[in-house]
Amino acid sequence: MNNFTNRKYIIGAIFISIGLIFLIRLINIQLINNKYKLDSDSNVLRVITQYPARGLVYDRKGVLLVYNEAAYDLMLIPRQLKEIDTNAFCKLFELTKEEFIEKLTKIKNYSTYKPSVFEKELSTEAYANIQDQLYKFPGFFIETRTLRSYPNKNAAHLLGYIGEVTPGIIEKDNYYKSGDYIGKSGIELAYEDLLRGKRGVKKVMVDVHNREKGRYLNGTEDTLSISGKTLHTGIDIDLQTYGELLMQNKIGSIVAIEPSSGEILCLVSSPSYNPNMLVGREVRKNYPILSKDSLNPLFNRATMAQYPPGSIFKTIQALIAMQEGVITENTGFSCLKNLVGCHNHPSATDVASSIKMSCNPYYFQVFKKIIQQNKAKSIYKDSEIGLAEWSKRVKKFGFGGTLQTDIPGVKNGLVPGVEFYNKWYGEGRWAFSTIFSLSIGQGELGVIPIQMANLAAIIANKGFYYSPHIIKRVDEKATIPDMFKQKNYVGVDAKYFEPIIDGMHRVTSEAGGTARRAKIEGIEVCGKTGTAQNPHGEDHSVFIAFAPKDNPKIAIAVYVENAGFGGTWAAPIASLMMEKYLTDSISNKIKEQRILEANLMNVTPKK
Repeated sequence: MNNFTNRKYIIGAIFISIGLIFLIRLINIQLINNKYKLDSDSNVLRVITQYPARGLVYDRKGVLLVYNEAAYDLMLIPRQLKEIDTNAFCKLFELTKEEFIEKLTKIKNYSTYKPSVFEKELSTEAYANIQDQLYKFPGFFIETRTLRSYPNKNAAHLLGYIGEVTPGIIEKDNYYKSGDYIGKSGIELAYEDLLRGKRGVKKVMVDVHNREKGRYLNGTEDTLSISGKTLHTGIDIDLQTYGELLMQNKIGSIVAIEPSSGEILCLVSSPSYNPNMLVGREVRKNYPILSKDSLNPLFNRATMAQYPPGSIFKTIQALIAMQEGVITENTGFSCLKNLVGCHNHPSATDVASSIKMSCNPYYFQVFKKIIQQNKAKSIYKDSEIGLAEWSKRVKKFGFGGTLQTDIPGVKNGLVPGVEFYNKWYGEGRWAFSTIFSLSIGQGELGVIPIQMANLAAIIANKGFYYSPHIIKRVDEKATIPDMFKQKNYVGVDAKYFEPIIDGMHRVTSEAGGTARRAKIEGIEVCGKTGTAQNPHGEDHSVFIAFAPKDNPKIAIAVYVENAGFGGTWAAPIASLMMEKYLTDSISNKIKEQRILEANLMNVTPKK
C-alpha cells in the first residue's frame, strides 16, 4: 500500500514538473525570447510611428508664424508584402510600373523588415480615396505626420524650412530614420532639438487581409508622442512684412534689433520667396527653380553677404581714436582732398561735425594717428603694431567673426590684420600708405549686414551689445541661453559715444547732414550714411541708425545694392521702418510711395 502511494506521488510530481517546464517555456517564448517575439511581430503586429506635432512659432506680439497641417505617408514593410495586383495599385496611386519597381527595389535595399516610406505626403483627398482599398495590398499602411504651413508668407530666411534627412544625418544622429524631416535653415534648423518633439509608437494587430484588429496587449507597449516646444520670437511680423514690401524690386537687406535686449525685430533679405514654396511636395518643384534663379532668392543677404561698410565705419574709427587718446572730441582736421577724395563741405572742427559731414580726409588723418603712433623706428613695424591693436579693437565690436547669434550660417566678414597683409604684400613691405582705404570703410574690409545693425545697437547703448537673437522664450518660460543675456562691452568708454551720437543726430536733423531724408517728424533719429564702392557697377547705398535718440527702441541697418549714395535710398527706407515700428503709422506718404515705386534691380552700370 505504501509503495502504491509513493508511486502515485512520484507520477504526480512528474506531471507537475512537465507542466511547469511547458509553462516556463511558454513564458519564455511569449515574454522573454526576442527571436520568437520578432517573428510574431512580423506576422501579426504592425509598429506604427506616432509622429509628434512640431513646435509652433509666434512673433513678439503673439501672432502665429508657423503651424502644422496633417500629411499622410504610404509606408511599406517589404517582408509583409504579398502578391498584389500591381496594375490596380499603380492606377490607384498614379504610378507607372517602372516607378513602382524602382521604389520597391530601393526600399528592399534599405531593409526588408523595417517600415519605409513608399509614397510621401499624400493629399487629404488622396488619403480619403485609398483608405477603403488599402486592405488589398498587404504590407502597405498609412502613417500620419505633419507638414509646416506659413500663414504670413513672409520671413522665409528667418523661419527657414524643413526637409527630408540625408543618410549622413541618420548616421550621425540615431534619433532620425529614413523619411524623417529635419530643419534645414533659419529657426527650423537653429531650434530643431526643441521643435521636433519626441516620437511615440503604436502597436496594432493586423489580420491576413491587412486590416487592423486592435491594439497589441491592449496598448500597454504603446508610447505617446510628445509635441515640440512652442517658440516665441522677438520678430515683429508686421515690421518684417513692411520691410519686404519696401525692398521689392531691390537687392539688399534690412536688419532691425532692439538695443535693450538684442532681439531681432526683423531680418529682410531681398529678393525673397514665399516659405510655403518649400513645403512638402512643393519642394521638388520649387527648389530647383529658386536655386537656379539668377537673383539667388535662397541666399540670405542679411547674414551671408559680405560688403565693404563704407562711411558707417567712421564711427568706429573715431571711437577707437578717442579711446587710445590720439584725438579728442574737439579735434579738427582740414578737408584736404589731395589725401583722399571728398564732397564739398567745410572742414570738420570736431568729431561730431566730422560724422555729420562724413569727411573722408578727416578720417584718413584719424586712421593714420591710430596706425602710426611712433612705437617703432621703422614705419613698417610701426604700422604692424598699430594695425594689430586696431584689428583687435574692431573685432570687439562683433566684426570679423566674433558676433554670436542663433541664426545659422552667419558669415564672419573680414577684419584684415598683420598676417593678412604680410601674406598679401610680404613682411615689412607695407605701411599706412598701403592700407589707408580702411580709414573710410573701403579696401579689404568686409562686413555682414547683421553686424552693421549690431554696430547701431552698440552706439545706441553707448558701448555694449547683447548678442543678436531670434528667440524670446520657450513655451511660457522666460528663459533663453545665457549668452543672449550677457552684456558684451566693446572696450570704449561711454563718454566717447556722446560726440558720435551728437554727430549722428545732426546727420538727419541739420542742414548739411548727409541723411536729411531719414528725418521723422516728432522723433529724434541718429544715423550714419555710407556709400560702399562697387567695382562692378553702381555703388551700394548703406545706412545705420537708431531711434529715438534717448532710450532707443530700435537699431537698424539698410543695405541696397547698386543704389548709389547712402542718403538716397537706404536712409529713407530706414526712416520708414523706424517710424512704422515706433508709431505704427507713416506720416510722409510721398516718401513711402517713392520707395515702393522704385525699381533698382536693373541699374545702369557706371562707366
